[in-house]
Amino acid sequence: MFEFDQYLGFLAFMTIVTIGFWLMIFLMLFVPYWLGGAVMELLKEKRAAKNKE
Repeated sequence: MFEFDQYLGFLAFMTIVTIGFWLMIFLMLFVPYWLGGAVMELLKEKRAAKNKE
């Protein structure tokens, strides 16, 4: 059915697809969380500086 080099190519392809899938899930979950926290910290700092004046 498959020769050895075709099998290795298939495994490499499936590895790349799997890594891409989990990277996409990670980026969809972590990046918005990180950006939201960074924006909230920036707003807190600006609010604290405004209240300090």
